[in-house]
Amino acid sequence: MGKFQALIGIASLSPYPTLERRRAIDSTDKSGCAAGLSRYITQMQFRPLFLALGAVLAVTATAQARTLIHAGTLIDGVRAESQKNVTIVVDGERVVEVVSGFQAAGAGDTLIDLKTSTVMPGLMDMHTHLSSEFSPQSYSERFYVNTPEATLRAAMFAKKTLMAGFTTVRDLGDSGGITVGLREAIKKGWVQGPRIYTAGKSIATTGGHADPTNGLVPKYQGDPGPSEGVVNGPDEARKAVRQRYKDGSDLIKITATGGVLSLASSAENPQFTDAELKAIVETARDYGFRVAAHAHGAEGMKRAIRAGVNSIEHGTFMDDEAMDLMIKNGTWYVPTIIAGKWVTEKAKIDGFFPTIVRPKAAAVGPKIQATFAKAYKAGVKVAFGTDTGVSAHGDNAKEFAYMVEAGMPPMAAIQSATISAATLLGVEKDFGSVEKGKFADLVAVDGDPLKDITLLQKIAFVMKGGAVQK
Repeated sequence: MGKFQALIGIASLSPYPTLERRRAIDSTDKSGCAAGLSRYITQMQFRPLFLALGAVLAVTATAQARTLIHAGTLIDGVRAESQKNVTIVVDGERVVEVVSGFQAAGAGDTLIDLKTSTVMPGLMDMHTHLSSEFSPQSYSERFYVNTPEATLRAAMFAKKTLMAGFTTVRDLGDSGGITVGLREAIKKGWVQGPRIYTAGKSIATTGGHADPTNGLVPKYQGDPGPSEGVVNGPDEARKAVRQRYKDGSDLIKITATGGVLSLASSAENPQFTDAELKAIVETARDYGFRVAAHAHGAEGMKRAIRAGVNSIEHGTFMDDEAMDLMIKNGTWYVPTIIAGKWVTEKAKIDGFFPTIVRPKAAAVGPKIQATFAKAYKAGVKVAFGTDTGVSAHGDNAKEFAYMVEAGMPPMAAIQSATISAATLLGVEKDFGSVEKGKFADLVAVDGDPLKDITLLQKIAFVMKGGAVQK
């Protein structure tokens, strides 16, 4: 009899007499009644023992229903060197053991053979925009693409992101609550996608980079306020943060300076006062939010750093003083080199960008990679981020090649998208490395990405929370 058959057999025993047994006892003649009852009572005394044995076998069977991954090479996200011939043991959503050698699978275990692959923690992109993907039609979409359509499209982008190996993203700006809804749909298993930590609607000042009415004729501009992510003064700044809390956001994103793609003339002017920034950061902390600051220009960047933001996005015109402030305050840098490359190329195409955007793209785009190289060399903390949604979803891993090209070692680049990204998010106890007790978010590539970082653009295996996605 097999283990599960034995378990079923034992579990079927009952301490209570069945109808047939009661009839058998009742039909016993008087001379045999006492003996029959005695035998029955004796049998019943052993029923609790049988049931206890069944429970033990059930627990044993459950404990053995694990997933074992035989990794030829493991980059665990924290060590400076990779490991060879490792078994990762997954039970449910989490890693329960990481051992040297290839551990044999037990009865009921699932074995995944990745002996010729390099296994890593699930990758994490700290700057995405899942709600859109830029094209020349992006500026007019707000008038003819409604929120349900955009949300369904975002689900497609989310799946592309997950299939590219990114099991967690930080989404920095949408409209209509799209990524809040998408986050919940993914959690419930309705659609495939990465874990999403979303800022919801970015916070700007009037005319700032995230003012949704930029470029409209006055008749349609109106006067957007904190609910729409537009503030003027500390009180409105506080209200905007509280509105993001009400909307279901996970963090705050501000546009501390001008930007490239907004329909406004400057890409680098400071756009918040010190008092407004202080109000945002203080209120964010009250609500358990971290704050990301889009910033190209040095002055707006330094104001944001002094106010206590957690990360600077893009950082194009970062000067030495800004770098020193970031190192002193422990501020993270999310470079988004791929976005700079993308806008640089598109700026060469007549008619791709509006007239007011094209010169900004041509001026800002080419500088981001050089700024990253200087900041990394200076010792600024770096977390991986792409601004995907500007460039195409699913191309996120191209950023690794640009980082390595600029002087970051491949292992450091991988760690920027694993343990460093998790630390920026504040979730390093659960994510960012392959260690006992952490969520089983794993990816694998054929070959060695430490020798060829472009292999990360060819993810062959994806596991999220213990479930194989690819």
